[in-house]
Amino acid sequence: MPEPEPRLLTDVDSLKALAHPLRQQMLAQLQRHGSATSADLAARFGADRGATSYHLRQLARYGFIEEDTGRSAGRRRYWRAIPQDLRLPRGPADPEVAAVADEIGRLWLERSERDLRGYLADRPAFGEFAAAAMHSFGTTVLTAEELARFGEEYMSFLKRWNRTPAEAPADSRTITVVFHAFPAPGAES
Repeated sequence: MPEPEPRLLTDVDSLKALAHPLRQQMLAQLQRHGSATSADLAARFGADRGATSYHLRQLARYGFIEEDTGRSAGRRRYWRAIPQDLRLPRGPADPEVAAVADEIGRLWLERSERDLRGYLADRPAFGEFAAAAMHSFGTTVLTAEELARFGEEYMSFLKRWNRTPAEAPADSRTITVVFHAFPAPGAES
């Protein structure tokens, strides 16, 4: 499958569709565990089935998920995440776009922090994956152009390893990958 082009989310309506906390949870569930129905997701998140169905339709309307026609039958519709390289706007943007993008960034950061805390709290339970896992912290000194190139090279590397739950070997696990590259506050050069 060809590598998806980056999808820069600059449209405020698409951003708003993605910024809803329940939609973020449902999208993450579909990305990590594969296709599911609105009933499955409603039960998973303790949400109203009608509201869950509405939120799924909104995610589909803005191109974040699609119907899994191979699994759907009759009125039982399965939804799956569309593999994408989603990107938030960089730098100055329309104030409304910037505010919604900041909210999505906050939701993504909270999810990654929950994942890391959960992993660290029970590291031995992850067995061989704990031995293979890594997290690090480092700094470097770059120009703005180099920082942009660094980020693109990282995304290209990550995409080489990306696959859906349906494509994954039986002995694989969902792996959270977090990347931040930003100017250090108070570290003027």
